[in-house]
Amino acid sequence: MYQPLFREDRLDVMQDLISAQPLATLVSCAAGQIQADHVPLVLHADQSDKGVLRGHVAKGNGLWRSRAELESVMAIFQGPQSYVTPSWYPSKQEHGKVVPTWNYVVVHARGAFRFVDDADWLMAHLGALTRQHEQDRAKPWAVSDAPADYLSRQLRGIVGVELTIESLEGIWKVSQNRDMRDRAGVQEGLLREQTADADALSRLVGNA
Repeated sequence: MYQPLFREDRLDVMQDLISAQPLATLVSCAAGQIQADHVPLVLHADQSDKGVLRGHVAKGNGLWRSRAELESVMAIFQGPQSYVTPSWYPSKQEHGKVVPTWNYVVVHARGAFRFVDDADWLMAHLGALTRQHEQDRAKPWAVSDAPADYLSRQLRGIVGVELTIESLEGIWKVSQNRDMRDRAGVQEGLLREQTADADALSRLVGNA
């Protein structure tokens, strides 16, 4: 990943993004063919130096079917992103030497990858996944709410995936290369967009 000016190296910051945006693009290469799958992954930050990512895919998925030829896997986590117009920069009025850009945050995770075809492992993973996304609901759903025979049939159709993170690369492109006046202009402009991504980026620009 090209990281000219906006590299993010702080482990906690990158792990926070992974937890906040768990739907990963899982990019794999098998027998020279690239595949991309969109898989929610649960970060277990306390397991290994940089953490372990766990998820599951259907056994009909090409990722599982090509497992014997699998060469490499990378998980990409995309945070908020937005177009930035030069009209938001006060410096545009002074000299006009500005161009559009795009602000965004992203994390790439690489490491040792394996499949786990084990019912107990899958049940533990599904419990962790659903607790993460159900815990703040008024009536949280739990895996145990489903009939045991139904769950058993469902488990036979999926396989676990696990990536032990060995390297994390982050990009936090949030107008750090602009002066304070232009950054303030970007903050204000993003807030006027009135979207969740723009609001989140506005806060990041302010904290950069």
